[in-house]
Amino acid sequence: GHYISVDTSFEGEKAVLSSPDLYSEEWSCVRLIYQIATTSDTSTDPARLNLYLRQEGESFDHLLWSAKEPSDSWLIASLDLTNSTKKYKLILEGEMGQDKSTSIAIFEIKITSGYCIECDFEENHLCGYVNHWNPNVNWFVGGGNIRNSQSILPKDHTLNSALGHYMYVDSVYVKHFQEVAQLISPKTMAPISGCLSFYYQLKQESSIVFTVYLRDMSGFYEEIWKTDSVPNADWALAEVDFNAPYPMEVIFEVAFNSAKGGYVALDDISFSPVYCSNQTGTPFNPANAGCNFEEDLCNFYQDHKDGPGWSRVKVKRNVYRAGDHTTGFGYYLLANTKFTSQPGYIGRLYGPTLPGNLQFCLRFYYALYGFFQMSGTLAVYIFEENHVVQEKIWSVLDSPKGVWTQAEISFKKPMPCKIVFVSWCKSFWDCGLVALDDVSLSLGNCQAADLLLHSPGECTFEKDECVFTQKKRSRGSWHRKRGPTPTSYTGPKGDHTTGVGYYMYIEASNMVYGQRAYLVSRSLRGTPGKQCLTFFYHMYGAGTGLLSVYLKKEGDGEEIPLWRRTGEQSISWLRGLIEYESDTNYQIIFEAIRGVSIRSDTAIDDILFQAGPCLEVEEIQFSSGYPDSLNEIE
Repeated sequence: GHYISVDTSFEGEKAVLSSPDLYSEEWSCVRLIYQIATTSDTSTDPARLNLYLRQEGESFDHLLWSAKEPSDSWLIASLDLTNSTKKYKLILEGEMGQDKSTSIAIFEIKITSGYCIECDFEENHLCGYVNHWNPNVNWFVGGGNIRNSQSILPKDHTLNSALGHYMYVDSVYVKHFQEVAQLISPKTMAPISGCLSFYYQLKQESSIVFTVYLRDMSGFYEEIWKTDSVPNADWALAEVDFNAPYPMEVIFEVAFNSAKGGYVALDDISFSPVYCSNQTGTPFNPANAGCNFEEDLCNFYQDHKDGPGWSRVKVKRNVYRAGDHTTGFGYYLLANTKFTSQPGYIGRLYGPTLPGNLQFCLRFYYALYGFFQMSGTLAVYIFEENHVVQEKIWSVLDSPKGVWTQAEISFKKPMPCKIVFVSWCKSFWDCGLVALDDVSLSLGNCQAADLLLHSPGECTFEKDECVFTQKKRSRGSWHRKRGPTPTSYTGPKGDHTTGVGYYMYIEASNMVYGQRAYLVSRSLRGTPGKQCLTFFYHMYGAGTGLLSVYLKKEGDGEEIPLWRRTGEQSISWLRGLIEYESDTNYQIIFEAIRGVSIRSDTAIDDILFQAGPCLEVEEIQFSSGYPDSLNEIE
């Protein structure tokens, strides 16, 4: 047969293969049989194979899957595509690294309707199911007139004939007590919940344990089904409720007690998005457990007997005190426990109840002011519902003063629980302020969440400059930096993404008054309808110049001004929002102009392109200077 492969003579370039327009109102599954082969053992810059989804009306492609592990044989990848009313294309991208000896090849691409965990085992790729190899007991393909086992095996369930296929595991080769055979499904790549059903046959002489587990990416097993010990010489239907909010594998496991155990056969695994039992409970929505404190405390609350430890505050834009993390001019929580009625200077903030037995990722931003000793001044506890156990899962060690810093914690508890934020002062004399903002909760551990949640039109400058490049006209240029800028009284102390990551800025001391620096996006796909661009900018310093954003349409000489700020704005990162339209391909340009003195380091971070109109509107698109009444706290 034939396969398609990437020419490796082009070092560091990308080969792109695009599908025709596809359309599927039903849930479907993409199967890809591929191989990345290399002769060298280690490479700093390995080749990658990426699969993107390009939806109609979107300027950016969604990365569905990526692989870089070399192998000696063909591998299979299975990817769920959720149902959509839009047309889409699948884009395969071979990214050549610095390694001359690598090749990337694809043998088959197949899109079938239905879910990737469904299988009737009639095709030779077994839908991506794999047997976990064991020296003695393994799952084999049965049927199709194969008669190689000492048990008399059944007809298959799909075609009900000797020609059909199924999977079976036989006790003939069992050497040791309680050996297990595992059949592992492909990973679920999109959140699904509903009813998993399959047919099985059990013929036993002595006890067989046949169990179905869910296994998440951290390796936790959860049993979801087990046979009752009634032997079944005919195909029996099993149905089990199944919930995979983050990537999981289904594992079919058989354990025998002796070599005369008998056999288990399995066929026709299928899935329906409706639960088998009449479950009415609404699924847990993690969005309800987060809060940016702009409107109220959401589902967070304080215990009244503690006194008012945490208050919701807002700082007007100013050059002394940082504002909130969400927009730079909104609300956040501030704990000032110096004057609480309770001894111990403690302020507790309770979150909503979270269901047990789910893996969570908690992220929040905090900033500390006025402590001599920072360690332990903010901690996160998990409070289990039986109110006996309080477990500390995180506490602050050290962080740059007054910089919004991101914390992320993965946790999983068997019982329902609450998150509690505790601010604490060691003594009356060492008692500062603890600020908290943008608490969010997602399902799955934080590493997995990172891979899935990364929005395609987002640039945080953590790895590189994403879709942006410098436009060199003069010696003014943007720099990627972490930490504070070299000149005092200007520029940010840390980035907006995590507080310890990277941002882009102009270094005023290398430029002259009125000099410009351009950061230009690559050509972006034009789409009908409104687009929303969000970004964060930092303009602090008495000599700050201008920051402008332009839209340049392909074939137009003119650049259309979309947004501008002049002069010092705030010591905080402020959010900018721009709504624009372009049905032809276009570029977005960030232009910074150096101001009158070296105190004009201007920075930007966390750029996000989204389809559709902006949900909020920014009051002023073009403004200069900062307002009076600088340092009031509301």
